[in-house]
Amino acid sequence: MSRILWVDDEVDLLQPYIIYLKEKGYEVITATNGEDALDMISQTIPSIVFLDENMPGMSGLETLQEIKRIHPEVPIVMITKSEEEHIMEQAIGEKIADYLIKPVNPSQILLCLKKHIHQQEIVTEQVQQNYRQEWSDISYMIDTATTIEEWQAIERMLTKWDIELENHPMRSLIDDQRTQANAAFAKWIAKNYESLVESRKTKDESILMSPDVMKHAVFPLLDKGEKVLLCVIDNFRYDQWKTIQPLISEFYSVVHEEQYTPILPTATQYARNAIFSGLMPLQIQEMFPQYWVEEGDEESKNQYEKELVQTLLDRYRRRESFNYWKINESDFCERVIGQLKGVQAPLNIVVLNFIDMLSHSRTESKMMRELANDEAAYRSLTLSWFKHSPTYELLRRAAELGFTLVLTTDHGTTRVKNAVQIVADKNTNTNIRYKVGKALNCSSKNVFTIDQPKRVGLPCPNVSSSYAFCTGSDFFAYPNQFNYYAQYYRNTFQHGGISLEEMIIPLVTLKAKGS
Repeated sequence: MSRILWVDDEVDLLQPYIIYLKEKGYEVITATNGEDALDMISQTIPSIVFLDENMPGMSGLETLQEIKRIHPEVPIVMITKSEEEHIMEQAIGEKIADYLIKPVNPSQILLCLKKHIHQQEIVTEQVQQNYRQEWSDISYMIDTATTIEEWQAIERMLTKWDIELENHPMRSLIDDQRTQANAAFAKWIAKNYESLVESRKTKDESILMSPDVMKHAVFPLLDKGEKVLLCVIDNFRYDQWKTIQPLISEFYSVVHEEQYTPILPTATQYARNAIFSGLMPLQIQEMFPQYWVEEGDEESKNQYEKELVQTLLDRYRRRESFNYWKINESDFCERVIGQLKGVQAPLNIVVLNFIDMLSHSRTESKMMRELANDEAAYRSLTLSWFKHSPTYELLRRAAELGFTLVLTTDHGTTRVKNAVQIVADKNTNTNIRYKVGKALNCSSKNVFTIDQPKRVGLPCPNVSSSYAFCTGSDFFAYPNQFNYYAQYYRNTFQHGGISLEEMIIPLVTLKAKGS
């Protein structure tokens, strides 16, 4: 039963309210002054306090301060005859839950109770009811999806419920529905991936993939004479974007939010190089072999991103100057912030590797696994990183200087759970969500293979090379020490394969507020 403490020197006049609240199932205790109220608070913790502002002796504001000192978590509703602004401001400054002007009526009191005591259970019940209503709609969409736009809509709906049901008893239902969606999506990709790639050749603008990002989202802004900051956050999922969006909205307004599909493999070497070059990996290898690093090479696979941007601008005969920064450390990010004011180039590109580093550290660190043991915790860590990192200041400063922001990623990431055995030769790459090599042999029916890589714009290291991709929450492990690696990687966040989380990713255009 919820307990109400009502503090008012005219408590005798409150009997009708007290009777009304008791009939509604509340326990009501009263005090006629601040001192008695504090004595009661020291013996029992009420669910809420209704506090008269104008009392003899200890005033309502003084009582408020003492109650907050003893039990800061208890919501306090200030009730007063006065509408003086300074009293209201002082009460709000002391973090009151609500403010009512006498005379109050019973419905106002009941509304306060629902808002400050029962809000969570009311919201939970409503969320549960809403999800039940949408559950069958989402299931139908999963069963009948035939276009990438429909899969994007499914991911948006699943993400909404992922976030709203984070700590809800129905959590397992959305998890099961996402598993169902990923299984169906993997089958759809296996059937349609080649046609997706082919559709780009016909300039089908409804199909947006990695090589199309710059000409679709950035070039039109440059054509309007806008100064653009393209921010590519490595390993950035759609749900992570929705998590940090409220913070970015403090200084940016969303002009256009969409999603696009990265190429396979959903790995930085392929997808990000495709963004900056506007080319498929095979085209990069053939046209600019000096900028393509093979899987087996030890050098960084993304060391030529700036050069690839220049090749893209040259091919489109664009004469814009540009800046390019790859940020791996907070100190360097702060230096970039300092340079923004003097920037003259219309195109400015920043690559942020912090979430990618978070993902890798979670794999390698037992402590980080505990901190981010599921998707909700991973989102929470992303939010904490963004709020307290120089990245937040970087984007805020960019807004002050009038940059138009294009925020995106090269691919997402997914939490892997099930190890599947694969046999491959010693030259096969190390990524656990995809393999490229000769004589790949995997017994799992859920693996998607590409035996003719050139048909989908992928390099072919050897004549007999093929690609194999894990789907859903699977990951590859070799028969040698299978159990060790299965345990080591299980429940880590990985990328390179096929899942909604990896392949339905954000592309957002934002305008600085006040610009």
